[in-house]
Amino acid sequence: MQKKEKTNRTRKLTVRFTDSEYNKVELSFKTTTKRKLSEYIRYVLLDKPITVYTRNQSFDDILASLNGLKNELSAIGNNYNQAVKRLHTMDRIPEVKAWAETHEKNHEIFLKKTTEINLKIAQLADQWLQE
Repeated sequence: MQKKEKTNRTRKLTVRFTDSEYNKVELSFKTTTKRKLSEYIRYVLLDKPITVYTRNQSFDDILASLNGLKNELSAIGNNYNQAVKRLHTMDRIPEVKAWAETHEKNHEIFLKKTTEINLKIAQLADQWLQE
């Protein structure tokens, strides 16, 4: 793996803007993936490519809803898992033990689907939120 040669920036350039010009530059900067204004200005001046955020509010809303559903689904799965474990410890009542054994397959299916949903939501979030 090659190491990047570190170059110190020793030259300084001062630019003055009116309030409206600065607001325009700052607004453009905020829509990019750059973390520092100086980095953004350097990229603009040197004609380097700049990644710009484009946000779709409806997709953001859907993503927020899916995240909420994911959390609820995980909580339901945890509660169900605890209930099944508790039922397995009750050896005195044969009907309860039979019910727990019968529903064990349903529990496994539920956990598998929960994992699939969580994975898909994470993929969507990563895809949408990437730089």
